[in-house]
Amino acid sequence: MAIVNVTPDSFSDGGERLDPAQAIDDGLRFVSEGADILDVGGESTRPGSRPIDAHEELQRVLPVVEGLAKRGLVVSIDTRRALVARACLDAGARIVNDISALEDDPDLLPLVAERGVPVTLMHRRGRPEEKYVVPPYEDVVGEVRAFLVQRAEACMAAGVARERIAIDPGLGFGKNVQENVALVAGSGQLAEAGYPVLIGASRKSFIGRLTGVEEPRRRDPASIWLAVEAVRRGAAIVRVHDVGGTRQALAISQAMR
Repeated sequence: MAIVNVTPDSFSDGGERLDPAQAIDDGLRFVSEGADILDVGGESTRPGSRPIDAHEELQRVLPVVEGLAKRGLVVSIDTRRALVARACLDAGARIVNDISALEDDPDLLPLVAERGVPVTLMHRRGRPEEKYVVPPYEDVVGEVRAFLVQRAEACMAAGVARERIAIDPGLGFGKNVQENVALVAGSGQLAEAGYPVLIGASRKSFIGRLTGVEEPRRRDPASIWLAVEAVRRGAAIVRVHDVGGTRQALAISQAMR
C-alpha cells in the first residue's frame, strides 16, 4: 500500500502533492514500482495537527481519487468521514481505510456495509491535537488486538463480510517506542485473530528515536527493514512511502526464506 498524501502538513511529505496532477503522477509511479494499493489521504494525523472539515478534505482528495481510479488502479480512501468516503467510492475508490476504526462518524459503518467494500480498521488512542499523549499499556499487543477484534465484530454485526475486514494496530497513534516495536514483533499474534494485518511504520517518529535520524525522509532504510520484519512475522499489507525499495527488500526476504 503506497502512501499518497494530499495534505499541506503531513509529517513527511506534506505539501508535495497539493497539485492533483502531481499526486496522480506519483500514484502512477508507485504502481510502476510495485504498489498494489494507492492510499489517498487528505487530513494530516501527525501529532499536533488540527482536524479539517469534510468539505476541505474532499476538495483535496476527490480529484486524485478520480484520476487514479479511472486508470483502473486500486484506490483506498484514508478518511474517517462518511461524506468523504461516499464521494470517493462513487468516484471509483475500492477500499475505506479509517484511523478511527469506524467510530468517529456514525454514518461510516452503515455506508461501508451498504457498499460492500473492504475496510481497514485502525487502533488509535488519544487525539492528534493532544499529540496522542496517553499512559503506557500493560499489554499493548493484547489490548490492541482486543479492541480491533471488537470493532471487527461490530462491523460484521452491521453487515460487513468478515473477508472484507483488515486490521491495523496504528503504530505511533498513542504508543511509545517500545510499544511500537512490540506491535511489529506481534504481527503474528494480531494475525491470529483471523484478519489480514496492515502495518504502517514508514518514516514514523519512533524510528527516529531508535536511530537518531531526525529527518523523516532519511528513515527509509529502517522503514524498509521494519516492513520486511512485519511481513516475516505475519503482516499481510505494509503501508509505505518508498515502494520500490520495499518491493526489492521483500523479494530478497522471500527468496531467503
